[in-house]
Parts: sequence; C-alpha cells; structure tokens
Amino acid sequence: MTDLQCLIPTHQPRVTDHVEQIKDMITQIIEKDCAYAVEGDVFFAVNKSPNYGQLSGQRLENNRAGERVAVDSRKRNPADFALWKAAKPGEPSWESPWGPGRPGWHIECSAMSAQYLTFKFDIHGGGIDLIFPHHENEIAQSCAACEESSVSYWMHNGHVTNNNEKMSKSLGNFFTIRQITERYHPLALRHFLISAHYRSPLNYSVSQLESSSDAVFYIYQTLQDCEDALLPFQEGSLKEGAGQNANLVAITADAQKCISRLHEDFETKMSDDLNTSPLLTGAFQEALKVVNGSLGMLKKKQQKKQQLSLIRSVTEVKKEVTEVLRILGLFPPCTCAEVLQQLKGKALKRAGLTEDDVMSLIEDRAVARKSQDFKKSDQIRTDLSARGIALMDVGKETVWRPCVPVENEEKAKTVVEEPTPPPQAASS
Repeated sequence: MTDLQCLIPTHQPRVTDHVEQIKDMITQIIEKDCAYAVEGDVFFAVNKSPNYGQLSGQRLENNRAGERVAVDSRKRNPADFALWKAAKPGEPSWESPWGPGRPGWHIECSAMSAQYLTFKFDIHGGGIDLIFPHHENEIAQSCAACEESSVSYWMHNGHVTNNNEKMSKSLGNFFTIRQITERYHPLALRHFLISAHYRSPLNYSVSQLESSSDAVFYIYQTLQDCEDALLPFQEGSLKEGAGQNANLVAITADAQKCISRLHEDFETKMSDDLNTSPLLTGAFQEALKVVNGSLGMLKKKQQKKQQLSLIRSVTEVKKEVTEVLRILGLFPPCTCAEVLQQLKGKALKRAGLTEDDVMSLIEDRAVARKSQDFKKSDQIRTDLSARGIALMDVGKETVWRPCVPVENEEKAKTVVEEPTPPPQAASS
C-alpha cells in the first residue's frame, strides 16, 4: 500500500480488541426493543426498522429468505440477522450476557465506526457487493442503537475483474499487488486503477497496464525535461527581470489559458463524484504539450523579455501539473530522474534484458547502419519495440525508453505470470 502511495489510516482497529464495545451496542439495541435473544444468539428484528432498505432500494417483503442459508426457525422474521452468535465447538468465543459466543458479521462495523468516528460521520466505503445486506444491516442496527446515526456519503467501488469475471480467491483468477509491481511500477498500477470511475468495474489487462506505464513515463520525462531546461537559468536572473519590469515575467496567454483550463477541469471532474477516469487526458495532456512546446522555444535564441516569460510560463504550468499529480497520489517522494530509472528497470525486466544488452544492440544497430545494412538495423529496432523497448535517434546519439510492446493483447498477457493462490490465510 505504501508503494501505491496510499496514506496510512489513523486507526486500524481489530474486532477482537473491541468486543466490549460490540456487546455494549447489542445491549443498547435490545433495550430499544429492536433485538431479541434466543438460546445464546441475538437477532436484530428488521420489522422494527421502518426505513430498512433505504440504501439498497430492497423492499423487505421482496427478500427471498433461505436462498443462501437455511432459514432459522427461531427467528421472528426470516430476514432478521445475527448480532451475536452462540459459541460453537472449536470457534473463538467471549463471555456475554447471552452466554459465550462471538459477534455477528455486521455489528462489528457499526461498533468500531461509532468508537472512532461517532454515530454521525461523513464517508463510508466498501465494495458494491456489500450494499445489501451488509451496509443495509449496518444502517438498521446503528440507527437502533442511536436514532441520530447517519452517514453523509456512501461510496461503493466496482470490482477489478479478470476477463470480465470478478477477481476472487475461490476462482484463483487474481493477481496480488506484489505480483504486478514486480514487473510494473507502482505508479503505473495506480494510474491504471484510477483510469476508471471508482464505482465502475475495471477489467484487468496487461495492455492497459502497459499503456498506463507508458503514460507515466511520458509525464515524468516531461517533468524531467522541464527541470533540465530550467537548470541553466538562475532564480536570481528571473527575480532581477521581474524587479525591472513586472511585464517581463508575465506568463504567456497560452500558458494562462492552459492553467485555467486544467484547474477548472480538475475541480469539475473531482466534484463530480471523484470522476478520476478523464482527469489525466484532455486538459492535463494539453498542459504537458504546452510545457514541451515552451521548452522547445526556450532552446531557441530569445529576447530577454520572451525568455523570462517562457521560464515563468513553464514554471507555473509545471506547478499546476504537479499539484494534480500530488492530489491523485501520483507524485512520489523521490526525484523525477529516479522514477524514470525505475520505470526503465521494470521495462527491462519485462523484456528479459539488461541495460548492457540494450546498449550492445544499439551498438550493433549503429554498425549495421554505418555499413548500410538497413534491413538488420530495422530488424533490431523492430525486435526491441516488440519487447517494449523503443530506440530513438537524437542527433548522432541513440537513446532508449520504455514503450507499449508492438504486439496484440493476447501475446501481452504472457508477460505477467499466471496468478497463483497465496498461502491459506485465516478468515477474518
């Protein structure tokens, strides 16, 4: 999670450390006559919850009890759910007013939320498959314990799928984060994950990971080029020009338009239910083009006024681009140069090559071109391109960068090893 730039939660509570709070909440619900004990079990009475179904839109009379598990004849209503389960042989258990047992599935979430966030808090997340019955039951029991209980926003994420099937342990069709980041940079994986709206399903494919990796490389190559181009210009020179005449360092109209458009586009889309999917296209890509175009002009001879204006323009557009990346968690603590080197290292690993291998092939290509053996020269370039390595001739020098392999997706799927189930883990 750290590799993916995810912030560490302030609290990471465990159910086993909050059994007392859970028992206290169950007691409150019983006292409100919204739950009842039967032979060591405690069930929530859904008919005491007038708004049951408000989140999912499920009507209580439409619930088809008995489809997933056998209906417990001790329940007053087949839809009633367990708050506390009587102890069974071989299971962990705790003492309670209703006898030894353990918490039901839903109550633990309500109790821990109330403990750390109070009964009224802003955002509750979870997978789309938890809307019913899990979150619906959470609402019912929380409101029973405290009438003022409320959540301002429910955010349900779609699933990452593999060949349009939900990834799951039972199917064994999943990849772990560690498996993917062995071959792809964590920023590429994060870029891929935010390329779809969080409520939408996202189909895993190597070709999309390759595209995200390529997009991240382009972003950081642009930022690195920007740093390299601005390095010769001292900050003192810029201040000096600004002091003589503020107009000398006014940013260009194109840069101002670019900044305004990117800022507005970002705020509009993020305000639209965190719509991240189009954020790194459109105005963001235009901003990168403005930076690259300005850097090209900066290399040409300019009057002092135009030069200072270009420097200021590039600097301000870069700031806006960096802020977007920072908010999206795509701006790491290391330097742009380090990110580029890491991306190249992952590309070499996917290609099954070393840096020395690539440099040797570049040398072979140079020899072939010198002897006018263009067929061999082109073949070397084509073979590397198929493995995700692009050669570019810059003046008299040839450099390389990662690229999307020139091959179809079916071939690309062989780049990542088949998923393997992890060691059996204890259920939570």
